[in-house]
Amino acid sequence: MIVYIVEDDEDIRQIEEYALKNSGFDTYGFENSISFYEKMEVKLPDIIILDIMLPTENGFEILEYLKSKERYQDIPVIMITAKDMEIDKVKCLDLGADDYIVKPFGLMEFISRVKVVLRRARKDMELDEIRYKNVVIEPKSHNVLVDGEKIVLTNKEYELLKYLMVNKNIVLTRQKLMNNVWGFDFEGETRTVDAHIKSLRQKLGVANNIIKTVRNVGYKIGE
Repeated sequence: MIVYIVEDDEDIRQIEEYALKNSGFDTYGFENSISFYEKMEVKLPDIIILDIMLPTENGFEILEYLKSKERYQDIPVIMITAKDMEIDKVKCLDLGADDYIVKPFGLMEFISRVKVVLRRARKDMELDEIRYKNVVIEPKSHNVLVDGEKIVLTNKEYELLKYLMVNKNIVLTRQKLMNNVWGFDFEGETRTVDAHIKSLRQKLGVANNIIKTVRNVGYKIGE
């Protein structure tokens, strides 16, 4: 498995590389977006570790660019930063990051979370489609179809719908949705879930009623 690390602090980058190599990963380190993009044109990694505070182009900008390109958008990304503000965490996850780790962190936790994200990504790619009534998700292409017509969702709307459909007939609490869609044990504002459900229902159009509200608990798809 190949890991790209984009981190301008050489000491931190070397520590991350050392920990990953000892866990059996092939790692490549980059101190800025320029060298990182050059390598991405040559070979794609299995996962990207991305710092936020970088010279020339910050992690938010890099992440947004990666998720806007079909060639790169399915590569999982873990954001690593010294920032511990909830707004930064929400921004990363809404832009499509798969996890968010705040410095300083333990190396055992770091490796564990890399493995969790990779395992989740591999599981998604094994599915050809996820179907419920007239709604179909195609994980390999990230397409969502309603009555055969493609609809456009944000990264988190897509992840939210997929998680609900994979767990159909199960009532999912807002906190469980936050933890599994927005990040690793993310203790954020659960009203974020309600806002995304509202937007998702609007985009689903004629299929909006597949998402059911379970009062005082959360949401579910199915009976």
